[in-house]
Amino acid sequence: MRADRLLSIMILLQNHEIMTTKELADKLEVSDRTILRDMDALSLAGIPVIADRGKTGGWRLMDHFRTQLSGMKLEDTKALFILPSEQMLNDLGVAPNGLDIRQKLLATLPGSSKSEARHYMEKIYMDTGTWKPNSDRNQSLLTIQKALWEDRKLAIDYRKADGTSSQRVISPLGLVAKGSSWYLVAMNDSREYRSFKVSRITQAETTDEGFIRPDGFDLAAYWKGSKADFAQSLPSLEVKVLVHPSTIGRLTFTDRFVEKVDADAQAADGMVPVTLRFNTEQEAAEYVLGYGGAIKLLQPEHLVERILQQAKAVIAMYE
Repeated sequence: MRADRLLSIMILLQNHEIMTTKELADKLEVSDRTILRDMDALSLAGIPVIADRGKTGGWRLMDHFRTQLSGMKLEDTKALFILPSEQMLNDLGVAPNGLDIRQKLLATLPGSSKSEARHYMEKIYMDTGTWKPNSDRNQSLLTIQKALWEDRKLAIDYRKADGTSSQRVISPLGLVAKGSSWYLVAMNDSREYRSFKVSRITQAETTDEGFIRPDGFDLAAYWKGSKADFAQSLPSLEVKVLVHPSTIGRLTFTDRFVEKVDADAQAADGMVPVTLRFNTEQEAAEYVLGYGGAIKLLQPEHLVERILQQAKAVIAMYE
């Protein structure tokens, strides 16, 4: 659309100060002739665009024609340049078209702040996706959003961690993105707050019944408190092992279970002492067994018997 293109030209000129006809045409994927016609339209509309001649010439806006974010300082705007990942925006159905959002925002800043703000565009990129692209999209997320914006109750089918399912009617209060997963914070009929992993919501339907959002509810504060409580409730098991040096890199790649690698205290056979931490004994036994002879369990000693039994079961299965 021409109106969008004219706006894009103004933004580009504010950000780059001067651009040639060809540069604008390439950026907006139109012909040079189209850009020239657009410049005539901008001039007729009262926008002060000037054409400078010569090798370093091009189109520019007059110096006084700049817009600013009223009342906002550079420190306030820095956070705005660190956008959520593209995956998050796409999950929410927010797919900006045309010029990047941050380019439009940059155009509103005065020249003195522009160079500093540009660092947050060029040097920070948020990617919460997995290494392998995932084409699956939870269709319930769009339904949840609709109910969330309209303050209407949701009827959901929820699959628990143990594989069982339940049906519930809840009042959606907010969505939280953690890593590459979405969580729904909601209120039940007893006005108790609950969190639901969106990928486990197998079906969601917006009801005709509305609800009153609780006064003073702070989504960020609730989530931080809930996460802290959950972490405190998890059991913790310290496990000491010896690890072959060739396996240290693989062990520490994700850092999920590794608490300490004591590389300076190698055993006589070259094995490296490592401290791991798990939630359950079964989780610890399976993890150690999964590395075969590259990891030797030291403590707790009673887990050695469990590892032996599981190893024998694997051998028996393949014999």
